Amino acid sequence: MGDADGILEVTGAGDDWVEIVIWNPDGSRAEMSGNGTRIAARWHGGETVTVRVGPREVHARLLDDGLVEQDLGEVVVGEPEEVDGLRFTTVDVGNPHAVVEGDPAELPRIGPLLELHQRFPNRTNVQVARRSGAGELAARVWERGAGETASSGSSAVAVAAAFGCDAVTVRFPGGPLHVRFEGRRAFLTGPAGRVA
Repeated sequence: MGDADGILEVTGAGDDWVEIVIWNPDGSRAEMSGNGTRIAARWHGGETVTVRVGPREVHARLLDDGLVEQDLGEVVVGEPEEVDGLRFTTVDVGNPHAVVEGDPAELPRIGPLLELHQRFPNRTNVQVARRSGAGELAARVWERGAGETASSGSSAVAVAAAFGCDAVTVRFPGGPLHVRFEGRRAFLTGPAGRVA
């Protein structure tokens, strides 16, 4: 069993809602986590549940096949930028992301450089992604405060937004996540299950 990417602290729950705080392995707090809110929704167990993370609310719906669909709200995509020879696009999914189009194998080099770059005084999550087929993107993610992780829901949304996709499957080493947009609102679908 590997190390955890973070801890979800449940600070309140009701019939159709749950409130959480997300802790990174380095002790810092994360503003948002697509995987974390999906896990919290599955933990709650209601057919529909609102997951509150700080000021943001994520509306989740449990599907019959073990999947959870989440409305993550509006996403803001910045203009392409370049620092130290690295081109990236910033994306705000309730937490900060810097998406680099390139070979995901370059993540171990690029991730820490951008996470800690002075351009991001509060650090940033970093994704390196490329198109891998019709309707598919391959990506790896370097999470702020955690290093490389196998998968990330908010990163899937950031990658899809930076690549301008209306609907796409983002494939991480930890498995695929599906993202679709209605205007600027992002919907994320992925699995969540209980483990013994």
